[in-house]
Amino acid sequence: MFDFSIVTTWFDGLLRQTLGLGDFWSIFIECVLVGVLILLAYATLAIILIFMERKVCAYFQCRLGPMRVGPWGLLQVLADVLKMLIKEIFFIDKADKMLYLIAPVLVIVASVGTFSFLPWNKGAVILDFNVGVFLITAISSIGVVGIFLAGWGSNNKYSVISAMRGAVQMISYEMSLCLCLITVVALTGTMQVSGIVDAQTGPWNWMIFKGHIPAIIAFIVFLIAGNAEANRGPFDLAEAESELTAGYHTEYSGMGFGFYYLAEYLNLFVISGIATTVFLGGWAPINIGVAGFDNVMNYIPGIVWFLGKAFGVVWLLMWVRWTFPRLRIDQILALEWKYLMPLSLLNLVLMTIVVAFGLHW
Repeated sequence: MFDFSIVTTWFDGLLRQTLGLGDFWSIFIECVLVGVLILLAYATLAIILIFMERKVCAYFQCRLGPMRVGPWGLLQVLADVLKMLIKEIFFIDKADKMLYLIAPVLVIVASVGTFSFLPWNKGAVILDFNVGVFLITAISSIGVVGIFLAGWGSNNKYSVISAMRGAVQMISYEMSLCLCLITVVALTGTMQVSGIVDAQTGPWNWMIFKGHIPAIIAFIVFLIAGNAEANRGPFDLAEAESELTAGYHTEYSGMGFGFYYLAEYLNLFVISGIATTVFLGGWAPINIGVAGFDNVMNYIPGIVWFLGKAFGVVWLLMWVRWTFPRLRIDQILALEWKYLMPLSLLNLVLMTIVVAFGLHW
């Protein structure tokens, strides 16, 4: 398996030794380069996910989806981006302009910040702290503030109601998300993202295999809670068209709306990426203990494994969205507080017992 830290070490040596730059300029150039790469990856994945959503939706509804702009409709998303960029951004009368402007920025900051923790390849984890899991949950929570400020700052009663729905839904389902992550931490013994992936390398070491029953339960609960956290169907009640128009971003135009649209799709990938990291081995290949097979799997680059697993989970969540009808707000909260939350707590106790008695594989 290729270790990307070889490349980063070479580049750091190039700046410090070959070019003779000091610590400040070396770190500055590296940070700028990494930031640009994050934003490029973010934008590229957004374009892919929007196109993928439209095609998956079309297939489930027995139609074609985008077909006219470019071959097979491939340029439709780029046309939409251009249209959004040239649209006027206007302010609503009597709106709180400061909150109105800050809200979409907070949402995109939370999305990009969480996105930066994903482990793309061995040695290619951008933010890799020893409390990584804690920071992931902390940074992602900023999005709740952005959504609530969007509704409040818009001075629109429908947006306020939608923002309250979105905030209470996201805060509620974060509880189950965190408990599922703690379940994995209990088994791996680390909160560092790279450490969690390293613990899943080797034959049948993916978390859903190694942690068996409690890990599988945590994986299923994580996907349900993550879908709700990303405000996607059947949990997209914050954007119920029949009663709240577009929801908390009703009064946003141009790229103000574009930030919310972008964050929604990337949050889908972030949830899938985190699920891949903590339950499906991240960039780790599937190994079964047979030398020949394992050697072939190890030749496949880690980023291919990570993206393949992540997009598999994305497709699964899209399948759920276009299959089940939208839930009512009382049903959404009942599902969390009456079923998922108690199940997550019991599952954490079960995983603790498994770890304490060495019952894992």
